[in-house]
Amino acid sequence: MGAPDADNGVINLGAEHENLDQKAYAILKEMIIERRFFPGDKIPQEKLAGELGISRTPLVNALKYLVQEKLVEAKPRRGFYVRLFTETEMVSIFELREVLEGLAARRAAKQITDDQVKQLRQFFTQFKETGNIEDIRAYAKEDRRFHNFVITVGAKEFLKSILHTYNIISYSYQWRGWEGLIRPPNETIQEHLSVIEALCNRDPDAAENLMRRHLKRSKAALKGEVQRGPNGIPLPEKHPLDGSAA
Repeated sequence: MGAPDADNGVINLGAEHENLDQKAYAILKEMIIERRFFPGDKIPQEKLAGELGISRTPLVNALKYLVQEKLVEAKPRRGFYVRLFTETEMVSIFELREVLEGLAARRAAKQITDDQVKQLRQFFTQFKETGNIEDIRAYAKEDRRFHNFVITVGAKEFLKSILHTYNIISYSYQWRGWEGLIRPPNETIQEHLSVIEALCNRDPDAAENLMRRHLKRSKAALKGEVQRGPNGIPLPEKHPLDGSAA
């Protein structure tokens, strides 16, 4: 499982001597966020170092950065694993998202430019006329792009720093199923489109309320998971289309 380039599916960092730790960190983080490694997966250090064309030292340093950011877990004598958050932890993450992204949506509605409105209207266009959204991976990627776009438009420097420094958005996609989504696309598509409409209409009250409602519903779904299963005990990754473990 490597980081792709245009030629052979592998990025070779060996020829680039400066800042190898940071470059390896950026690639690893992207791979985790893009779910090329699933939550709970062991990270194959030797294989990955070979594919990136680097020694294990910068790779291990990058993994240590990710441990500090809580996206990776170091297990003694076992190695490094992509962190699998419990339902209870995910509820806390969505509580933060509800407040912070609601504020970002309010601010975005007040300051969005005409060009940004045009960009915003392009989100989810391929799913609007679909009665049943089957390409879960494509929808999840669009979901991540949309939420990050709203933060880019609406979050002032301090708010943006909080969201990115603490990986609040990244954490929320480390769920075990639906390509990291909490709820199926057919349930959330209209919610996303409603937020987009409020932002394009430059309606801050509606933008904040709709964004908060959207995230509140995901939080409620997570709380349902907590109530149905053993509290705080993570389950294995599930693929939404076949129900099998990763």
